Amino acid sequence: MTKIVSYFLTILFYLLFFLLLVLFHPIQVICFKIFGYKAHKNSVDVLNFFLMRLVGILGIRITYEKDVDLPSDRPLVIVSNHQGTYDIPPIVWIFRKYHPKFISKMELAKNIPSVSYNLRHSGAALIDRKNRSQAIPEIHKLGKLIAKNNYAACIFPEGTRSRTGKMRKFKSGGIETLLDAAPNALIVPFAVDGNYKIERKGMFPLCIGQRVKYSILDPIEPDGKSAIEITDLAEKQIREKLNQL
Repeated sequence: MTKIVSYFLTILFYLLFFLLLVLFHPIQVICFKIFGYKAHKNSVDVLNFFLMRLVGILGIRITYEKDVDLPSDRPLVIVSNHQGTYDIPPIVWIFRKYHPKFISKMELAKNIPSVSYNLRHSGAALIDRKNRSQAIPEIHKLGKLIAKNNYAACIFPEGTRSRTGKMRKFKSGGIETLLDAAPNALIVPFAVDGNYKIERKGMFPLCIGQRVKYSILDPIEPDGKSAIEITDLAEKQIREKLNQL
């Protein structure tokens, strides 16, 4: 019976997920072209709120933990572990006050309703992972953007998602480039716990009835620390939260 229910709910989930992307694509275009950046950003926030809550159809229970107050007068660099596609909407919604921008592979900026349009027009860094000479200037440009506007940049230093939830070693290169452009940015570790379970058996059917937790951890001041030290501290905090030390 559970397997039958999971098939039904997975189909319903994907239909609604795709419908939201298709519905909000023209909304984004209208907001951006007629009303400008702020309206476009608000439309993206609303879309991601619905996408974040949509997993409830699968019986996913979400909890959110924030024990720190973040400043609004300086840029943020959100350093997160990566467990899957469903990591993104909560980050967009939880950090919406800080206009979070992502470092994304450039392939995602094409042919995906809503997602591609937002990546192309939100200020995201679109990089070619195989071309370091292209990637570094893109990330540096993002750093300049968050420094100028006190926005947030989100980076997944593992480089790719973990399908098992077990964290990979964090790489410091992207954080170093961001801090070179935005040296006063506050580093904010963000722990994702449980999203990998949704696709534990693959993309179809999705697993139902899982628990997911998102946690904003203690910020790290970059002053006097190297990018490697900062990266290691962020990784240690997240590993500790996930009981992976």
